[in-house]
Formats: sequence, C-alpha cells, structure tokens
Amino acid sequence: MSETPSGATSSAAPAPDIRDNRPQGLLEAYDGTAVTGRIAYFVLDGDPAALVPVHTVVEPAHEGKGIAGALVRRFYAIAADEGVPVVPLCPYAVKWAQRHPDEAPVPPKELVAEAVRQLTARPDRW
Repeated sequence: MSETPSGATSSAAPAPDIRDNRPQGLLEAYDGTAVTGRIAYFVLDGDPAALVPVHTVVEPAHEGKGIAGALVRRFYAIAADEGVPVVPLCPYAVKWAQRHPDEAPVPPKELVAEAVRQLTARPDRW
C-alpha cells in the first residue's frame, strides 16, 4: 500500500518494467527477471511505417494488475516518440484504443488494410 496526497492508502500496483525487444517484435513487461506480459508486434513495411500490435498476453498469475493496459499505453507512447502511427490488429489493443481516444489516434484506413495484407502474407510475424 502507498500513501496518497490526502494521506489515504492506495493498493495500486507499481508500474511494470516495460522493455521493447524490437528485434523479436515483443514489448515485454517484467517483474524482476520474469516476463509477466507481452505484446507481439511488427513494423509495417513501407512509407509511412507503422507499429502493428497483433497479440497481447498477460501471464495468468499476473492478470488483473493493469499490465495489458500499461503495455498498450507504452506501445502508443513509443510510436508517438518515433513519429509513426499504431495500427492495432490485436483485439485488446483495439478495445483499449477505443476507450482512450486521446492517447490512441485512429490510423488511416489505407494503413489498416496494408497491415492486414502484410500480416496475412506473413503470419509468422506474430
């Protein structure tokens, strides 16, 4: 438990340690040395480039701790830092983006179609 500015206690979990493993196409959340959750993604080939999350997983022992949301939020922040859009194909990321439109700009339809095409052509990307 931590103390809030009002002096009350909060049971909010600390933010996970999130690391981008770009060569493997994984954004991973860690608790110490254990991976607690991950987003599998690929970088859209072409111009403009985009980051495409295709699958979000949280280990069962860590569900309900906000890890998936923290991963998607960080994913969008990484894309913003790189100046590229996110094309969410992962159902969780799609729902998260709908709930957080201020943090998750809607990608152009052409990019969504291209991301689907590239994933269909290379399903090994996730």
